[in-house]
Amino acid sequence: MTSARTPRAEAHLSWRQVATFRQRRQHLLERVPARALVSAVGDVGGIQSQLLSAAQLSVWARVRDLDLARVDAAIWEDRTLSKAWCMRRTLHLLPSDRLAVFVRGSARRAEREVAWVKTHGVGEQEVEELVAATLRVLDHPLTRPELADHLSSSLGLRVRAKRGDGWGSRRKVPGVEIGSLTLSAGYLLHLAGARGVVCSAPNRGSEATYVRADAWLPNWRDLPVEQAERLLLGTYLRAFAPATPSDYAWWTGMYQSDAQAIWASMETEMVPVEVEGWRAWALRRDLAELEETRAADGAVRLLPYFDSFLLGHKVKQHLVGEANWGRVFRPQGWVAPVVLRHGRAIGVWAHAQRGTRLRVRVEPFHHASGRTAGEIEEEARDLGRFLGCVSVDTEFG
Repeated sequence: MTSARTPRAEAHLSWRQVATFRQRRQHLLERVPARALVSAVGDVGGIQSQLLSAAQLSVWARVRDLDLARVDAAIWEDRTLSKAWCMRRTLHLLPSDRLAVFVRGSARRAEREVAWVKTHGVGEQEVEELVAATLRVLDHPLTRPELADHLSSSLGLRVRAKRGDGWGSRRKVPGVEIGSLTLSAGYLLHLAGARGVVCSAPNRGSEATYVRADAWLPNWRDLPVEQAERLLLGTYLRAFAPATPSDYAWWTGMYQSDAQAIWASMETEMVPVEVEGWRAWALRRDLAELEETRAADGAVRLLPYFDSFLLGHKVKQHLVGEANWGRVFRPQGWVAPVVLRHGRAIGVWAHAQRGTRLRVRVEPFHHASGRTAGEIEEEARDLGRFLGCVSVDTEFG
């Protein structure tokens, strides 16, 4: 915390208690009904959706009696779910009625991008005009090339192709020249996140489109940044506590100093706890539930790439042992699909779909008991139902 003297822990917990608490809060002990789809996405602190197919499976792992079409309808038709950049400046699937909490609440991370441009030869006024123009033209859905063209017309900037747009890509992407820099259209969307709220709209052919939230979402509700920051930290702690300011800095992608400042604003609402020698914090309102939690076996879950449960803490030894670390947390930020039990990864898995046939391959880290194998096969069958498959083959490596 921020005080000079570390306060005495108000509860002493086991890791099994903590795992059970977190799984319950993230709906991994028991799935919620389909009518709770939107609230479930918010409860887990949003679902990373750099790969939309992975985000859809993260929803399936938490919501019962759901099919793929219903998830897609919530995003593109009902607009009760939105895709937007927020924590770590990665795309997340988020409840539309709380979108401002996640985007405004993590805006200090986007502000780093604005600061970077200003320190690379572009004047403050030019940067602010560029960000304002980006937000202004996104009053209707635009593709990235269209965004670059609109900014060229409105600000007189030269359109120029730029190589690379994240995750080691070397493909050419549209951008604009400003000062000595060429900023890709995708990077402009990150800059816009420091001042406004932008979300995804339906693809136009193979091209993704983007639009301002207030021009796209019914009943849009904005929030001041300071209020959103407190609400976002509260959301995080409800899903991931116990946690530390360093965990929160990692989860949001903020500088430690920024995360610490937000943390300090809610200090009176937190209590220190100890988990087998590890000191962390939880919301005071959650203390009784944490203490009363009893370790539960928990159901097996097949979690996809980048599942939220694996992304909440800087140190992750509570999730996977050192011997199998590299099988889960891979180069360039990839987080593999895992088989979860008791709040820990007990293996990795992959699936392939051909028409209405699904093949699921599981590689346990250790021998899987008959009971565990049966539960994995049951999960695989339900995954097939979610994806509209009539045949499911499960293999163990």
